Amino acid sequence: MTNHEMMEIAMRQSAEDIGCCAEDFKAAQNAVLAFKLGKNARKYYKEPITCNFVSYGNNVVAASISETLDIVSEYVGKFEFYGCFETPNLHWLNERLTERGHKICFMAEYYLPDVNRLPDLSCAYETRVLKQEDFGELYLPEWSNALCKDRRQLDVLGVGAYDGDRLIGLAACSADCEDMWQIGVDVLPGYRRQGIACALTSALAKEIISRDKVPFYCTAWSNIRSVRNAVKSGFVPAWVEMTVKPAAIVDGMNL
Repeated sequence: MTNHEMMEIAMRQSAEDIGCCAEDFKAAQNAVLAFKLGKNARKYYKEPITCNFVSYGNNVVAASISETLDIVSEYVGKFEFYGCFETPNLHWLNERLTERGHKICFMAEYYLPDVNRLPDLSCAYETRVLKQEDFGELYLPEWSNALCKDRRQLDVLGVGAYDGDRLIGLAACSADCEDMWQIGVDVLPGYRRQGIACALTSALAKEIISRDKVPFYCTAWSNIRSVRNAVKSGFVPAWVEMTVKPAAIVDGMNL
């Protein structure tokens, strides 16, 4: 699988997630359209979703419900595509959304592997490939980034690092959509800063690709530790997203 093929698959998935065409992300001009969550959207997307802004670095494609379509259109028309994800511009958007009962909720940066620079990394510990049947006893707080207890049926593959018989690091992936599997990774506190996370992440990425799926990695831009792990593991920035939800949902997350 080439970098170009993986990018095309990612764009098609993003199009399914918001209700546009993959070609929209390649245009030179920003685009605004009615939001529609496709039947094959990523499984962790849950409605209600007011609006989602997506950029692959060429423009911004914004999909909105009818109630906020005018605000979103005006906002996208005011700024360069990258400025739509920056303060102080975001304050302009959030103030107007709040007047109609909505708020900015999530912001995330997504990464895809560069197949030409996926490194062969090793660590000082034994590593093992794990399957879904191996995860049963691992739904614990220390592995909450690698595995999701609420969606355990989607956790399909992992690579673990072991100190003797003790699991000390785990990268695992969830089949969040048909063609793309998302990687999460955890390392126990006493074993960090030894190159374990990037060795596991890179190894898992190769395992995913060998199964004809696209590995992807998500982090907040401010999570420097996670960003560094992505880069060291052979991943590069691919797209960014910003999601707007009803204010009651956002406020509930802050309780």
